[in-house]
Amino acid sequence: MSQAELTGPEPMGPGSTGSEPTGPGSTGSGSTGSGPTGPGPTGPGSTGSGSTGSDPAQADPARGTGLRRPGPLWTFGLFRSELVTTFRRWRTIALLAVLAGVPVLVGIAVKIETSDGSSVGGGGGGGPAFITQITNNGLFLVFTALAATLPFFLPMAIGVIAGDAIAGEANAGTLRYLLVAPAGRTRLLITKYATTMTFCLVATLVVAASALAVGALLFPLGELTTISGTRISFAEGLGRALLIALVVAASLIGVAALGLFVSTLTNSGIAAMTTTVGLLITVQILDQIPQLHTLQPYFFSHYWLSFADLMRDPVYWDDVQRNLGLQCLYAAVFGSAAWARFTAKDITA
Repeated sequence: MSQAELTGPEPMGPGSTGSEPTGPGSTGSGSTGSGPTGPGPTGPGSTGSGSTGSDPAQADPARGTGLRRPGPLWTFGLFRSELVTTFRRWRTIALLAVLAGVPVLVGIAVKIETSDGSSVGGGGGGGPAFITQITNNGLFLVFTALAATLPFFLPMAIGVIAGDAIAGEANAGTLRYLLVAPAGRTRLLITKYATTMTFCLVATLVVAASALAVGALLFPLGELTTISGTRISFAEGLGRALLIALVVAASLIGVAALGLFVSTLTNSGIAAMTTTVGLLITVQILDQIPQLHTLQPYFFSHYWLSFADLMRDPVYWDDVQRNLGLQCLYAAVFGSAAWARFTAKDITA
């Protein structure tokens, strides 16, 4: 028997460079860092070629590769990008300019008509009857402008933006590139709808702000008389004007969902916008036919002017709640239809 067999293997210290791993501190090429570590050189300065236990790039495969995971911050970035793209388009700016011009025209027309001391003709207690109070208080121009733009101008603008949301991207050939990003179709559809609803709010506030500015320039401001005949302060009137603007914006969520659904049915942005606006006009015509009184409470436009009840004292909430509930129903139905269509759609452009 040889001397090596009698004495056993030679002990290897911390500085040994042998290729066979014999201790916990070994730096041999076979070490993977997965076993228990001792006082040997296995800390941050270890140079083992097979060590993987402390590599952050291997612990998280997405790190160091340039990939971005779709999280809340990524979703907000997509939403912000959609907002910037939408509000930088000349079409969007033109729509907002037209909406802002409606209160100017109404205010100037009322001012000219009442310049000789005569009164403005109006109706009973509905929304357009606010026009009879403009000469007494310019704040009523806000309510009049919202009542004038809600039946046609505001829905038309929303229909244009919503109808172009998906179909416009497909027509421009950018829809496939949007879906290449880790957004997913559902996330993209929700972002498009949120962008449309943001435009609803901005458009409504533009009308209200323009009307308030024109009303302050052309007519006196102060305490105002509600539809019920009671007097409220100007500050409370401003609060009710803001509440009415929010209700008007919420009254358009059904139109936004309808337009988004139509946008998923075609690859032509013009066709989607035209169809949406055509449906809006058709529904409002049907809402005026007396023989259809049984169906009219289910039309999304039937309770639009119910915001006038917010100028009563006390406030009548019944029709306002019916309006908001109906809009939520339309948003749920057409939003689900848009999701079902878009997620199953063959994207070729």
